[in-house]
Amino acid sequence: MSTKSISFTVAGLVAGALAIGAGYYAGTYSAVANASAAGAGSDQKIEQVVRNYLLQNPEILAEMQIALEQRQEDMQAELQQETIAQSADLIFNASYDGVIGNPNGSTTIVEFFDYNCGFCKRAFEDMKMMVQSDPDLRFVLKEFPILGPDSQKAHIVSMAFRALAPEKYGEFHERLLVNGARATEGAAILAAVSLGVDEDALRKEMNNPTIMQAFNETYELANRLAITGTPSYVIGDEVVFGALGHSVLSEKVDQARATN
Repeated sequence: MSTKSISFTVAGLVAGALAIGAGYYAGTYSAVANASAAGAGSDQKIEQVVRNYLLQNPEILAEMQIALEQRQEDMQAELQQETIAQSADLIFNASYDGVIGNPNGSTTIVEFFDYNCGFCKRAFEDMKMMVQSDPDLRFVLKEFPILGPDSQKAHIVSMAFRALAPEKYGEFHERLLVNGARATEGAAILAAVSLGVDEDALRKEMNNPTIMQAFNETYELANRLAITGTPSYVIGDEVVFGALGHSVLSEKVDQARATN
């Protein structure tokens, strides 16, 4: 479990400590109650009582931290589900996103990726294996350049390429993502031209203002979904973070299908 700082107000600390500690240490509760009734200086007395209690029972702080983290995770998941429900069309059917696998598949995985993300490169094989083994799976690729100027320029080329040759987008995506070199504008243009796209037409399309509009929509959507890294996935009504592997993603797909 990662270390996180937790700040408590006097009132919050008293309430939390008493709520958890009442079952363990009834005598302390009585002491706090007496201190509260004392009038002037009661805050200091309460602080001292609680401090002594927590020093004697430090495991309570760990319990409180775990409970707080779980509550935050539950709240985040609830907000994510609301966003998915409210923005389903933008998440699953945006016209500017690339699609791998069955474009009419009944189940969709949405991946937020960056061409210079090492974890995305590793996760590519998971996607490839899944679409090959599951003919009813639709894999949507949301271009999410967050790793610097090279990434953004490479993704601009990618968006332009998809607009000109959508039927070859999957092949372009694989070449640029897993070729081992850093994805740059130059590398992306070379990959596009090698697949038969005219360079002049490509460069013209790279200036299409709708590309930056698409990026901005994706950034805003990622922010609402609490997505800050790549790869991240939306599967059903759940957001899944990280390159977790083929088996985990397949399990999430099965869960999404079971709830439909």
